[in-house]
Amino acid sequence: MEKTYGCYLFNTKRDGRQLTEFIGKYHIHILVLQGEMSFSDGKHGFTSLKNDLTIWQMSNTIQKVTCSDDFEADFLIVSSDFILRFNPEMVWATKGFIFIRINPSFHLHEQSLQLMSDDFSLFRNRLAKPDSPFKEEVLGRVMQIFLYDLWTVYSTEMAQMETTDNAARFFLRFLGLVQRDCRKQRDVAYYADQLCITPKYLSQISHSVSGLPASQWITYYTTFELVTLLEDQSKTLTEVADLMHFETTSHFSRYVKRLLGKSPSEFRNR
Repeated sequence: MEKTYGCYLFNTKRDGRQLTEFIGKYHIHILVLQGEMSFSDGKHGFTSLKNDLTIWQMSNTIQKVTCSDDFEADFLIVSSDFILRFNPEMVWATKGFIFIRINPSFHLHEQSLQLMSDDFSLFRNRLAKPDSPFKEEVLGRVMQIFLYDLWTVYSTEMAQMETTDNAARFFLRFLGLVQRDCRKQRDVAYYADQLCITPKYLSQISHSVSGLPASQWITYYTTFELVTLLEDQSKTLTEVADLMHFETTSHFSRYVKRLLGKSPSEFRNR
């Protein structure tokens, strides 16, 4: 694998690459073409069969991977930075993250299978084209199409999860508050108070559902809002600081430097 632009598509038989090579290094999206694969997330065991879509997120603990002799799959690997850069929508991305963490393997019916197959083919075709100055941006747009299609596939199941899984439903209430208020509130204690629970209990819920602390979700949403505002050239940096409810521009600059690794002006002019 030479230059991947943050994503690459392999076939287990044709390319001779193993899924286990990429565990923990990339998000791995596996479309099973034939045979059988078993694995564990450290708590539960799963089996993936033909026409199943299996997703191993980088934060998942994937172990005990075994495949039948006739196993074949196409698999898309995507770096965390690539997904963060081209993620088109935060709410559905978060819901998808939670659902996939609980259900890493999912059977695709005819219409869903066609969507995923078409997207994998689009990735393969675009990756095979010669390098160009805009190849990464084109692949990023293909990634956005794939994510929208993936959320469409999971939408029914995620709606059911919201109404039947109490921990997930409670966690989604927290995320809804973060989405609404992260421009002005960035402390776990604020959201715990809104939910009438302790910060410790909120952190326990966040860990049990997503495997991540509540503070990290606040950071994710804040980063998404911050980058969106900074990339809007119609707004001055002072206006962005005001919209993010910073009392001083110096405090705003220090916060952006810590979060994004660049000052606001450096990030805008990158």
